[in-house]
Amino acid sequence: MATYAIGDIQGCLNELQRLLEHIDFDTAADRLWLVGDLVNRGPDSAGVLRLILGLGDRATIVLGNHDLHLLAVAEGHLKYAKHDNLHDVIEAEDGVELLYWLRHLPLMHHDGQLGLSMVHAGLPPQWDLATAQACAKEVEAVLQGPDYVHFLEHMYGNLPDRWDDNLEGLDRLRFITNCFSRLRYCDEHGRLALDEKGPPGSQPAGYAPWFELKGRRTREHTILFGHWSSLGFIDHDNVYGLDTGCLWGHALTALRLEDRRIFSIDCPGARKPHK
Repeated sequence: MATYAIGDIQGCLNELQRLLEHIDFDTAADRLWLVGDLVNRGPDSAGVLRLILGLGDRATIVLGNHDLHLLAVAEGHLKYAKHDNLHDVIEAEDGVELLYWLRHLPLMHHDGQLGLSMVHAGLPPQWDLATAQACAKEVEAVLQGPDYVHFLEHMYGNLPDRWDDNLEGLDRLRFITNCFSRLRYCDEHGRLALDEKGPPGSQPAGYAPWFELKGRRTREHTILFGHWSSLGFIDHDNVYGLDTGCLWGHALTALRLEDRRIFSIDCPGARKPHK
């Protein structure tokens, strides 16, 4: 049995199938970890969801920003964005089932036996592992509960941009969600720069990738994440970045967790940068 962690798929079903063939994935024995952003912009989001749902408990997934965006659009709180490609899920005969399943996925996964945690985007420096796990569960409880529509309506926004233990209500939920699904850069005080998307070196002065901050309280824990295609694959500071830009014509990457071996396939690119 092997466990593979795979980067952002974003509706690129053919590429996912090719990567699974490349690693000789055994659906009866092997397991997948998926860092989120299963859907959107690629050609077959519904197909990706169906494939992963069909794996049952052999797939471990965390929600990404595009997955949350799909839920918000499906509930009518957002119009389709210019580059969205979500109709195939929302209008599918099994769309209600797919969306219900997606809404009940976690924001964070931790495996004590493997000594690994997985999130889609990042963790602010103030959180230790226990705080991160507790914060994830707060948002998961709302997403999976009767008030999820209200939360999705108010989920978007860049404020508050710094953690405070006393945050309450939607401000608290929004900050937590932004960290797990959107974070790339923050400053030494944990102030988020959510509009910055470029590679390291492109950020404003005083900001750094979240995983490079010396005061980060999760530095001793190994964390897998995606979300950052302009960063590409990284392996340092106890973090693995797995988004290698499949959607943009780069690669789709799997990391075998037992021996940390990397597997990749080249991708033709469903989208071009800025298109």
